[in-house]
Amino acid sequence: MSTNRNDSPQPRPRRPRYGVDAPAFPATLGAAGAACLLAAGRWRPGRAALATTGTALLAQTGVYLHTTLCGKLHVWERELDRAGLKGDERLLDLGCGRGAVLIAAARRLPAGRAVGVDLWSGQDQSGNTPEATLANAAAAGVPDRVEVHTADMTALPFADDSFDVVTSALAIHNVPSARARYRAVDEAMRVLRPGGQLLVADFWPMARKYAAHLGQGTLRGLGPGYWYGGPWLGVTLLHAVKKQ
Repeated sequence: MSTNRNDSPQPRPRRPRYGVDAPAFPATLGAAGAACLLAAGRWRPGRAALATTGTALLAQTGVYLHTTLCGKLHVWERELDRAGLKGDERLLDLGCGRGAVLIAAARRLPAGRAVGVDLWSGQDQSGNTPEATLANAAAAGVPDRVEVHTADMTALPFADDSFDVVTSALAIHNVPSARARYRAVDEAMRVLRPGGQLLVADFWPMARKYAAHLGQGTLRGLGPGYWYGGPWLGVTLLHAVKKQ
């Protein structure tokens, strides 16, 4: 009796894995919450306060992990849909990390290109390497639409007017000085073609300063799906269009 090889179980395709943003933060938050609950079980004095604090810290950890593992992905799907991409654009993602935004954009660019730049810091995202990003692009079925570069967003290695869209997700605030952060925003506008869109997601105080520096753009809160622990660390989107 012959066996058809097509009847054998096929391996499940690997799904992209985008890691955890600033992994030390939720690890510390969760450890502090667990420590408070353990202490509450041992000490009578302050038991209620310790239990409340521990529960709150663990809840914040859960919200943080939800955001970094899936919430932000859903938000960016929505925002890229709102951008109205036609499918042939060149898009640049600043601080692309392991490719969450980059790959979501590439799926919408069958005749375009999604380019990512990063300095590949493991502090900012777990397992952050160009190889991981390209592996995620392959797992998502868009390896031919994605390229990555090791580059500083304050000095981009691209010509003026090179891209139709520039995105950035929780990356510019990692630049250490205010002057350098504004330089990164200026670089993003420099490489945009006239009429091109800038989409920057960052914490409210930062996004507000970027908009003030540019002297243009609209600001919009992205909702609970983009809370890093709670509304006090909610993310705002700056949307600006380069003048013709």
